[in-house]
Amino acid sequence: MRYLFFTNTPAHVHLYKHAVQTLQDRGHEVLVLARDYTCTIELLEWYDLPYEVYGYCDTSKSSLLSRLPIHYVRAIRHARRLDPDLVFGMGGYAAHTGAVLRAPTVLLIDSEPASFDHSISTPFAHAILTPETFRKELGENHYVFSGFKECAYLHPEVYEPNPSIRDRLDLDDDEPYAILRLNAFGSQHDVGKNGITSGQCRRLIDRLSDEATILVSDEGDDVDLEGLPARPFDLHPALMHDALAEATLLVADTQTMVTEAALLGTPAIRSNSFVGESDMGNFLELEDEGLIHNVARFDDVLDLSTTLLRDESVDETWQRRRNVYLADKVNLTEVIVDAAIAHGDVGTLEAIHQFDSPRRSESKPQIGVGSD
Repeated sequence: MRYLFFTNTPAHVHLYKHAVQTLQDRGHEVLVLARDYTCTIELLEWYDLPYEVYGYCDTSKSSLLSRLPIHYVRAIRHARRLDPDLVFGMGGYAAHTGAVLRAPTVLLIDSEPASFDHSISTPFAHAILTPETFRKELGENHYVFSGFKECAYLHPEVYEPNPSIRDRLDLDDDEPYAILRLNAFGSQHDVGKNGITSGQCRRLIDRLSDEATILVSDEGDDVDLEGLPARPFDLHPALMHDALAEATLLVADTQTMVTEAALLGTPAIRSNSFVGESDMGNFLELEDEGLIHNVARFDDVLDLSTTLLRDESVDETWQRRRNVYLADKVNLTEVIVDAAIAHGDVGTLEAIHQFDSPRRSESKPQIGVGSD
């Protein structure tokens, strides 16, 4: 069979990389259609995946909107050459391309706030997969799985730690370090949202530099680190998960890396304008499980990050919580491959079930530092 995968961001490459490789190994023809956005192409090259680029955009919202028409033209042109039996993706590009080619499309969605994208993509989908924590119904073809999209590459059955990562980072074996991850807020679902400012970043670095080495990953390249006691994360982006797995702490205003930290057992603080009463279900559940902290006030970020870095029991506590939490979560790569072999008829798969109600974790006390 012939399969088409859309990777519009670096996170999409990680989501589908193992499934693409598995389907290729089984003799199927696979093509990845990629948007040249931040390090997406670098990752495709690193993992040696078969890809074509359908377009470019930078981290500004205007860049994406102005290029949409030509993106669609090129995506459909590349897709026609493959003539896929099934299309995988996370939004409009995949759904509309599948509709034009009359190929069924499986959408994998994990962000409730992306309402506009849902409205233009889900009506064209053969099947929609979301985590069980997803609290918004997306129609009769909506199915759920136990876990998150990051379980496709960070599930214990899939991810293997890199023992050389500290050497690559030029860090001692016992040297604590924190990663500060800053989002560019350039996606469609980021409209009107914001995170940690440049000034707040400087304050955070000044506060934490006495406790740990600070590595900064700045998607928008907006923060000038000159004169600050911090250094950029300057390894290949494919090594970020290895660095995250060894880190003492992640502080971020982005979404994906916070979930990744939780699945790796690394304490994470998430602070952006998504945080609040109407936050996404996955972050609410991860906080209930004591794996992340969602913090709205920046002064609270400063205090909590210092507390976590000074707590010598944090590593053991978070690894224990992580192992318990992942015990019943699916290896999502297996689910994607099974969905591909089933030609998108995901209702036949044992690992998923149809969405039935907006599920929210039972209300329970949030777990604080050292409370278990």
